Amino acid sequence: VQLQASGGGLVQAGGSLRLTCAASGRTFSSRVMAWFRQAPGKEREFVAVVSGGGATTYYADSVKGRFTISRDNAKNTVSLQMNSLKPEDTAVYYCATTLSGMVTSNRYYDYWGQGTQVTVSS
Repeated sequence: VQLQASGGGLVQAGGSLRLTCAASGRTFSSRVMAWFRQAPGKEREFVAVVSGGGATTYYADSVKGRFTISRDNAKNTVSLQMNSLKPEDTAVYYCATTLSGMVTSNRYYDYWGQGTQVTVSS
C-alpha cells in the first residue's frame, strides 16, 4: 500500500483546509484509514479515523466538531476537512492505514503517507 497526502498550506486562524490522501492497492475498502499530526518538538498524535466502509468515525477531542474525516472507496481516497483552524493545529499531517480496527495508537498503523504541512497563522 502506498499513500500520498496533499492539500496542506498556510491559512489564517479561523480558516479552512482540506487534506486528501490517495492510496494504491486493491484492499483499500478493507482498511481503516486515519490522520495523525506532529508539531515541532512534539510526539505524533492521533487526529481522526474512519472505518473501511466509511460509516464509523472517531476524533481526538482537540478537533471534534471542527474536523471531518471521510473516504471515497471508489477513488481510493480519504479526506480531512479542517474548519475553524487554530494556530495550535499547525503540524505535519500524515495519513495512515491499518487492518487492526479503529485504533488510535500510531504503533498499529503499518503504512504511512509522506506528510503534508499545515500552518495556521494567528
